[in-house]
Amino acid sequence: MQTRIRNIIQNLDTTMYGQPWFGRSFMSIAREVDPEIGFEKPVGHAHSLLDLLYHTLTWSDFTLKRLENDPHHDLHSFEKIDWRVIDPAENNWGKGLALLDASTRSILGNLQKQNDDLLDQKVEFREYNFDFLLNGLIQHNIYHLGQIAFLHKLLKP
Repeated sequence: MQTRIRNIIQNLDTTMYGQPWFGRSFMSIAREVDPEIGFEKPVGHAHSLLDLLYHTLTWSDFTLKRLENDPHHDLHSFEKIDWRVIDPAENNWGKGLALLDASTRSILGNLQKQNDDLLDQKVEFREYNFDFLLNGLIQHNIYHLGQIAFLHKLLKP
């Protein structure tokens, strides 16, 4: 039985789409964000809702590309776009959310084909294994969801 990988799949799916212990899922909260306030930065806050969304997407995509062993997307390519300047003509809330959803679903699909042996393998460009990366991604998503939920409440009319 592959219990470790199944637990990660369940935790990622629950965090993003299900009914997590901490409250509502990432997607249920994120789908309520008014796209018109996505670029606003309240006084004293370093990041907008869109900054947080695209940062979350960056590390979801990093995780996916490591799972796919993609040689064309190295660590530098992700560090370059992390906390990128968001271009309103190119990047909006709906597009970012759709990209994060697609990335997450691809990770889940990839993990369905894996077994627990993956979790002990070292992640390319990092000094840790996939167990640490995947659990870290879940924690990272929860952390930034809290920021998104707070900013959304602060900014919504």
